[in-house]
Amino acid sequence: MRFLFLAGVAAAALHPDLAAAQDQSPAPDLASEDEIIVTASPFGHELDDTPAITSSVDSDDILKSGGSSIAAALSKVPGVAGTGFASGASRPVIRGMDSNRVRLLENGTGVSDVSDVGPDHGVPIDPLSARRIEVVRGAATLRYGSQAIGGVVNAINDRVPTSLPASPFSGEVTGSYGTVDDAWQGSALADAAVGNLALHADAFVRDAGDYSTPLGTEANTFFTGHGASLGGSYFFGGSDSHVGAAIERYDAKYGIPAETSHIDMTQTKLLTRSSFALGTGLLKTLNVDGSYADYQHSEIDSAGMIAATFTNKEYDTRAELLLNPIGMLANAALGAEYQHRDFAALGDASSYLLPTTSENVAGYLFVDLQPLEQLHLELSSRVENVALTGTPASGAFTSRSFTPLSGALGALYELGDAVKVGLLFSSTGRAPAITELFARGPHDGPGTFEIGDPDLTIERANSLEASLRVRSGAFHLEGSVYSSWFSHYIYGDLTGRTCSEDGNCTSDPGGDFREMFYRQQDAHFRGIEGKASYVLADAPAGRLEANVLGDYTRATLGDGSNVPRIPPWRIGGGLDWGSDRVDAGFTLIKVARQDEPGAYDTPTPGYYDLSAQVAWRPFAGRRGIEFVVAGQNLANEVARNAASLNKDLVVQPGRNVRLVVKFALP
Repeated sequence: MRFLFLAGVAAAALHPDLAAAQDQSPAPDLASEDEIIVTASPFGHELDDTPAITSSVDSDDILKSGGSSIAAALSKVPGVAGTGFASGASRPVIRGMDSNRVRLLENGTGVSDVSDVGPDHGVPIDPLSARRIEVVRGAATLRYGSQAIGGVVNAINDRVPTSLPASPFSGEVTGSYGTVDDAWQGSALADAAVGNLALHADAFVRDAGDYSTPLGTEANTFFTGHGASLGGSYFFGGSDSHVGAAIERYDAKYGIPAETSHIDMTQTKLLTRSSFALGTGLLKTLNVDGSYADYQHSEIDSAGMIAATFTNKEYDTRAELLLNPIGMLANAALGAEYQHRDFAALGDASSYLLPTTSENVAGYLFVDLQPLEQLHLELSSRVENVALTGTPASGAFTSRSFTPLSGALGALYELGDAVKVGLLFSSTGRAPAITELFARGPHDGPGTFEIGDPDLTIERANSLEASLRVRSGAFHLEGSVYSSWFSHYIYGDLTGRTCSEDGNCTSDPGGDFREMFYRQQDAHFRGIEGKASYVLADAPAGRLEANVLGDYTRATLGDGSNVPRIPPWRIGGGLDWGSDRVDAGFTLIKVARQDEPGAYDTPTPGYYDLSAQVAWRPFAGRRGIEFVVAGQNLANEVARNAASLNKDLVVQPGRNVRLVVKFALP
């Protein structure tokens, strides 16, 4: 069996020092509250020290969650869902917002793909390559651009090392098998230190067939992919400074359910990360990060012919200057960002979107203030100039330029040692995206005939959010309530008509493409999200913990109608047991019926999502050897994704049991 082969290769690679690694491994910590987050602040704050709540999942969570997307890895984070369009294409949805309102990053720079152009387009980051994924809302999103109104999702890995490894060599190999789609996957990574040089390499492979559902096999849902990276950093100045770079490659093929076509995707990407310690005085550190990506995917029909090709070449460079404390100004950062994007749709896709160019030049300020010992303030502002060129449905080549201004103010107040309350106000402007301005015809994947509006104006969201954190002995709670008032909200408006490929649109519901116009009007998003835990037992043998989580988003347009494709509310909980050698747990979540769909959209029924996992480490500790059995949708419920354009045609995967083996050194 391929699973045993992967395990055998891993054991052979790591066998010489395996026992020593196991003896030295620390016991697992179920609730690490001093985790340092890097996306939510340029100053290395702990997880609980920002006004808006930041969520994080680590590599263990990612491995057990399964799936081939970043969205699947975040499925248990309150407020986060996925578009779920295909096995290889599911973009995160945060508080009902996706696409051009959720910025996807790898180590702080853009993923540089075309997943914002269509829901059938995948994200070229495999979750197996990430060591941690952070979800950020609040003032810190302004560090990353106006396309982060909903939030930021940052996949963090060690492809460009930012610190010297603690040991001369460390490595990890994983293999797994999933029953729902006959999925085999494996990954490997290695880190080494040679003097002042840190080196990193990783690779993954994934092969999954069409997945099964309670209603039968969902056709054309296969996914195959592989990728690799090689990088290194040189440290100097007492290891306080470094320069580094990495090259990575991603290749994937995946089917489009309810269609007969599939997508063949490739991306080659260069990453750079550098940090320079500037000494004492006002200036502290200069960080410079950058990426260049050459992306392409082809949409291949049932006859094996290329019907359409999408290409994207993109630069993204950020420089951030950190200042030393000045009085009650605890920290300050000045940043600048430059993005340049050349996008083209070729073949049949040229009738949907002709070549476009986007250029974004931005500057931002992020400040920490501590006027009182118990009070922490964050202030951020951003100004950017966005220039876009393209050809809308009129056929006239068009240039547009926008200058969105944004600002945010957040406060975190400590009510004693156990309770922290946060309050955040932000006003964020967003320039229209290329599809919203220049879409001009049929898009085969989602089955829409889209018409952009080159006269769209800047969208603005004025948001108010309150957060609560409680850390009182065995009881932990964190949650948020929020409200966002949009002016000139941009959305895809289904008209109820259908169109032929050449643009003949009628009221006949049997046409090939649903007609959609990009329009603007006011909108209101509001909701609540949170999670809590209580330690039922804490003994030398292990710890038993109860957990609950839930989220709810309601979104309406100014005319009183519903914003389309909003995930329904969900609530659930479970139990987790953790010890040196065994972890186990289950979660049962009720996903509600979405009975408030958008115009010409359809309701989706509710369902229960039951998941469970057991992990066994024969020699104790998280390093060494670990065996995991994890299950998703164990009740085998029929589930349709309310956030997906193809939910009426596609059922989500049924019961899945995954077998995982992991070997790690040291």
